[in-house]
Amino acid sequence: MVGVRSTELAPTTTVKFFGAGSAGCIADLITFPLDTAKVRLQIQGEGKSSGSQNVRYKGVFGTIKTIVKTEGPRGLYSGLVAGLHRQMSFASIRVGLYDTTKQLYSRGAEDTGIVTRLMAGCTTGAMAVTVAQPTDVVKVRFQAQMRLPEGGSAKRYSSTIEAYRTIGREEGIRGLWKGCLPNITRNAIVNCSELVTYDLIKELILKHNLMTDNMPCHFTAAFAAGFCTTIVASPVDVVKTRFMNSVPGQYSSACNSAVTMLIQEGPLAFYKGFMPSFLRLGSWNIVMFVTYEQIKRGMMRFQQCQESPT
Repeated sequence: MVGVRSTELAPTTTVKFFGAGSAGCIADLITFPLDTAKVRLQIQGEGKSSGSQNVRYKGVFGTIKTIVKTEGPRGLYSGLVAGLHRQMSFASIRVGLYDTTKQLYSRGAEDTGIVTRLMAGCTTGAMAVTVAQPTDVVKVRFQAQMRLPEGGSAKRYSSTIEAYRTIGREEGIRGLWKGCLPNITRNAIVNCSELVTYDLIKELILKHNLMTDNMPCHFTAAFAAGFCTTIVASPVDVVKTRFMNSVPGQYSSACNSAVTMLIQEGPLAFYKGFMPSFLRLGSWNIVMFVTYEQIKRGMMRFQQCQESPT
């Protein structure tokens, strides 16, 4: 990212890699209930015509209230362990390796263009999904599983490890990487919107001396990145959630899931859960980027202290 002070050492790739994973976990811990609400709203009405669906969840806070009332507070954090697994692998790659990939594409040039930034965002987003897809599948299924009483059981999986094993045993390797293609598409879009927007806005703020390279600057850039990302990525995110949560044979492909949803529920279904998506992405971006910047600086200052003579 831009904005390293001349008096500070530039963070190494290792610092960025582990810093991004740690910051992603902290952001998930704080915003996970919003993510759970988003998933529940996205899958609501699945498999039913728009005129016959039974609306159980209404709005962000209504959904959270319903989950707490029917499942207890722990229901809001169903799938958190898989979510933390996901961030340690996913955020580390897509955020931590972004600057390195950007420099690789620009061949070390100081002034990086928008195309190079977009290419770097797409690359690290696709790499992250390829590695972390099983954790995302398990997370989504845990977040959605409490909606299954009509199937005779409230829970599909009893623990995170059991979920990995069950999916691998019953659905094979393809089950663990289910929805990988729409997820790569989604995260290429998300990564470009999120990282490139953050990068550009932060650069403009510093270039025009509107703010210094501190928390208010990071907050502003992160909020704008979250808003832009939600608008662009919501349709792909809904399709990804539906397809990854589906039972074998429900949809033949992610495209079939999208077409089925369009026919049965209409085009607005692609923006189901928009408000929790925005609240989650906006708050997640703010927490993650602000924390990430502070972790990077803290780790580099610690390294300087270790290396400086006593």
